[in-house]
Amino acid sequence: MRLNVETSTAGGYPGWVPDAARNYLHHIEEGISIRQLARETGCHASTVLRQVRKVETLRDDPLVDAALRKLGQHHIPKSAISSDKDRPNMSNLPTEPHMAPDDKTLEREAMRILRRLCETGAVLAVAAEMDKAVVVRDTGDGTSTRTAVVDSGIAQAMALKDWIMCREPARISRYQITAAGRAELNRLIAASENSARGFAEAQAGFDGAPVSQEAEGDRRSKRMRYSLAESPLTALARRRDHDGQPFLSEKLVSAGERLREDFELAQMGPRVAQNWDSFLTAGARGGGEGADLRGYGPTAARDRVATALSDLGPGLGDVVLRCCCYLEGMESAEKRMGWSARSGKIVLRIALQRLRRHYDEVLGAGGGLIG
Repeated sequence: MRLNVETSTAGGYPGWVPDAARNYLHHIEEGISIRQLARETGCHASTVLRQVRKVETLRDDPLVDAALRKLGQHHIPKSAISSDKDRPNMSNLPTEPHMAPDDKTLEREAMRILRRLCETGAVLAVAAEMDKAVVVRDTGDGTSTRTAVVDSGIAQAMALKDWIMCREPARISRYQITAAGRAELNRLIAASENSARGFAEAQAGFDGAPVSQEAEGDRRSKRMRYSLAESPLTALARRRDHDGQPFLSEKLVSAGERLREDFELAQMGPRVAQNWDSFLTAGARGGGEGADLRGYGPTAARDRVATALSDLGPGLGDVVLRCCCYLEGMESAEKRMGWSARSGKIVLRIALQRLRRHYDEVLGAGGGLIG
């Protein structure tokens, strides 16, 4: 079999694939020599050899192995095989149920999942031959709760990029976020906030209204987020009341996490710039009568969030939106709402009790996460 090196090294793989993995696939799957790869990439042959060996050692990881196998099957250029005699029967090649994700999908899903993995006690659980992976968080009392679900293709890409790592592969492997994953999450959040800020400034410039110092300060305050290692709910759940009981019960935390998951899922739809504050005005309703609140996808999630905020109303809806969805700290929420210090956590607990009752009544008893 004779390979067209220029065609095979020029492309065929998604942009997010690391250079080391790309060289490994070119060498192993396409048969391109180490020296040829070194000449085309402009580095020394020993560097390419180290990359190939490093990636080979990572194939013990189930997600990394699946990612390399999938990329090797679906992204080998047909022009790399010049002879019909040597061309394999494509119908006999094994296929994967899902193609590798594109760059935008990976960034969007990675930011959602890496945020969850930054929470204390959170791991990504992956079972063999399953199309989905789940983020599970230890609640501290011997139980665990599921906080997110992601396609296996996204999890494979994250493992290949060294954003997550499994120390002991097993039938059900548990992955934790790495230092590289935390750095990538910070980059994604900064890029998202800069994009939102640029859009706001462009809108202000288009309207011809100058941005005042007060507005600028308010914008900076709004961009402030709670610690990535935990959400405001998990921090309050560790506190104790005067009876020694947790300030927020696990049921109340689950209700807030349910709203947050719906909120994140709703951002995947076409109306990503949805102004959720509009649902807190009097008389605003979510999906209206007949809305399918048990459905899946961004549209159904948007209806569930809108209905929940409308049921809570102004005040209670504001505090759960800011603390559960925007991940603003209690001090920031109290300042923005004009409340006295240390009163916000009481209002938040009342709002979560009302939100829990809403899920029990509208979506059935339990109101657990949609995953």
